[in-house]
Amino acid sequence: MNLIGQGSPETKLTDEQIQQIIHTGIDCIDLDGKKILVIIPDSTRTCPLPQVVRQIHAAAADKAAKLDFLIALGTHPAMDEDQIDKLLGVESGTRSEVLPGSQVFNHSWKDPDSLVKIGTLTADKISEISDGKFAMDVDVTINKLVFDYDIILIAGPVFPHEVAGFSGGGKYFFPGICGAELLNFFHWLGAVITNPKIIGTKRTPVRTTIEAAADMLSVERYALSMVVKGNDLAGLYIGGVRQSWSAAADLSDKIHIVYVDKPFNSILSRAPVMYDDIWTAGKCMYKMESVVADGGELIIYAPHVTEISYSHGKVIDEIGYHCRDYFLGQWDKFKDYPWGVLAHSTHVRGIGTYENGVENCRVKVTLATQIPEERCLKVNMGYRDPKSIDVSQWEGKEDEGKLYMPKAGELLYKLRDMPDWQRLD
Repeated sequence: MNLIGQGSPETKLTDEQIQQIIHTGIDCIDLDGKKILVIIPDSTRTCPLPQVVRQIHAAAADKAAKLDFLIALGTHPAMDEDQIDKLLGVESGTRSEVLPGSQVFNHSWKDPDSLVKIGTLTADKISEISDGKFAMDVDVTINKLVFDYDIILIAGPVFPHEVAGFSGGGKYFFPGICGAELLNFFHWLGAVITNPKIIGTKRTPVRTTIEAAADMLSVERYALSMVVKGNDLAGLYIGGVRQSWSAAADLSDKIHIVYVDKPFNSILSRAPVMYDDIWTAGKCMYKMESVVADGGELIIYAPHVTEISYSHGKVIDEIGYHCRDYFLGQWDKFKDYPWGVLAHSTHVRGIGTYENGVENCRVKVTLATQIPEERCLKVNMGYRDPKSIDVSQWEGKEDEGKLYMPKAGELLYKLRDMPDWQRLD
């Protein structure tokens, strides 16, 4: 199908425009008598999901034999029924009235019975994609639920992303609804290349890996890609997965990346409540690392956070937060840990070196959360009591080398004149 949609950095889409794009796009797909599975984000992504889901349902439910939804959790915890209702913007227990006939499923990345292998990325292919950094076979598994349907529709937002460059598109398959093998591999591939080089770059080796895996899917598939600006949609595109994602990524590049002339010595990066652990609140560092001055400090300010990771906390307690070179310099010690967790560790801790048994990270990263000081120090992070934070010490102090980000995690900050360590050649 041809791409349907529109977007602009300067304007927002009206409710009528959103409805028209969704209905026009879905009308271009032959849905009659077919079963449709819509893949949607969880609560850690900002977008008007309730509105979009209702319009999808209104446009497709009467034509399709079945219309269901699958939450692309990746490795995030499963959502309970109340959380799903909140995600979809319905009053508790009324989902069947708002979305009649539709079921909503959680993805379960650790349940082998829910997954099916669809192919293998060969060592030669991996070597080609990674420019020789890796040469290994990587199995591609995916939630087998997709094969119970005739058509897959991805519906989610596109933002700069620390692993893939930009989120969205095929990333809703991998890692959204896949198994551990592939997600661990490409997260570590991204970490080896490093976050500052990957994030906000449209074409990356990780995106190439995702698309190569998606090519193994035989199911007909489309994407409804959103570009969010504040609480509104600046862009909405429906079409083939790559086509839709590409248009959204181009607009996201214009909206979600802020260029500054010089770095800041101190950044207070406040995590919104949708990030309920450091696994997700780490985005407060990912999006700001490139504009922290050498030797400066970034504070992840999340007074509501009590846990490092609900899914991976035990592993992080063992390995701690370290720069990439710390792990590469002791690879035999760390190679059997989940590579996706190693990647998260390096993304939160940032760029650094490991020489002669000494780690030297470029910046200090401090947690101002409910996580106890002892645990913060154990995992190699700084600690600060969140009650000691006075936002006014950062707010409006850019000229003094300080920056306050009131809702960190989605806007990416970069230096206008980027150093080599931030460029993906």
